[in-house]
Amino acid sequence: MRTLKEVNIGETVKVVKITGGGPIKRRIMDMGITKGTEIYIRKVAPLGDPIEVTIRGYELSLRKADIDIIQVEDK
Repeated sequence: MRTLKEVNIGETVKVVKITGGGPIKRRIMDMGITKGTEIYIRKVAPLGDPIEVTIRGYELSLRKADIDIIQVEDK
C-alpha cells in the first residue's frame, strides 16, 4: 500500500484508508475523498505542490502535506 503522494501523473487509484485524525481528516472527507473513491492524478504544479486530481467528476487541487495521510491501492 502507498500514499496518494507517491502516485504518478496519469494513474488512477482507489482510496483504502485515511490515516490520522482531527480537522485535516475531516476536511479531506468533506471534499469527497472517502474509502473506495477513485482518484485520477491529472497534473502536478511546476514546483511539485499542489497536485490536481479528478474525483467524483470534478477537479480538485490538494497540497502534498494533506495527501500524505491518504492510503491508496491500484485500481
